[in-house]
Amino acid sequence: MNKISTLPSINEITLLGKACREIQGFEELYRRFERRMQVQKRSESTKKNYALHLAQISLHFGCLPTVLEVDQIEDYLQGLILKGTPSDSYFKHIVYGLRYLFRLEGLNDKRIELPKIKHDKKLPMVLSREEVKALVKHADLLKHKLLVGLLYGCGLRCGEVRAIRLRDIDLGRGMLLVRKTKGNYDRYVPLGSMLVRGIQQHIESTGATDYLFTGSDFDSRYSQRGVQWVIKTLAKKAGISKDMTTHTLRHTYATHLLEDGLDIVSIKELLGHAHIETTMMYLHIAKTGRKAPFCPLDKLYNQV
Repeated sequence: MNKISTLPSINEITLLGKACREIQGFEELYRRFERRMQVQKRSESTKKNYALHLAQISLHFGCLPTVLEVDQIEDYLQGLILKGTPSDSYFKHIVYGLRYLFRLEGLNDKRIELPKIKHDKKLPMVLSREEVKALVKHADLLKHKLLVGLLYGCGLRCGEVRAIRLRDIDLGRGMLLVRKTKGNYDRYVPLGSMLVRGIQQHIESTGATDYLFTGSDFDSRYSQRGVQWVIKTLAKKAGISKDMTTHTLRHTYATHLLEDGLDIVSIKELLGHAHIETTMMYLHIAKTGRKAPFCPLDKLYNQV
């Protein structure tokens, strides 16, 4: 069997490498798994998360997940729940990774009864306009100001802002082509004059020729961890106590657009949502309507 060049860590001391060395048949199973995910154009992060969880399960039982009995898998999942799973996302990747593997190996879905994932119904945290300004103000580097500006001003996901290439930026029209990362289509979002000026200055000062933001990642892009560090650091400097992430700026973008009068269908297209139901949650956050919501306590004391 020919070695796949995208598996540089197979001989390293990692969870995946350990499973390949210690579990009979895991390396061959992983190669089939990786090949299918590449053909289906699944993201690198999804492939990595699924593979690591499959390696962990294999090492836990000392065999491939495909030979486990139903009750063994259920006991494993129940054990994670009882011990306190690190996050809903962590548990989701375990379940989805198993489901993907079973389909790949042609196993009957009814043979493996995996629990359904309950979708999170919590509303996302959003920033005020003053808090967004504070993030920009406390960014000393133009690169960091642009990161905040693009995440908030264009509603980009972390992976999308890292993937911006110069060829996708139309400074003349003030538009950015966002290549598909989730969903099934590309989309255009307006940049606005401030971002156009900032991008021009950034390109001139850095001499960028391919990616707008470069770093030490495997393909020369700015790393995901790097982007997240910038946002966390700026939030701390700005004195923002909210538990925010890069995605908080995307939620804030959608909420502020809605509050400024943009219709929900247009916001759906700008965000790249596949279903309008996903976008509808912002109706529960934004201060919209014939009269803006207010606190009755203020009205009681004539403050509104």
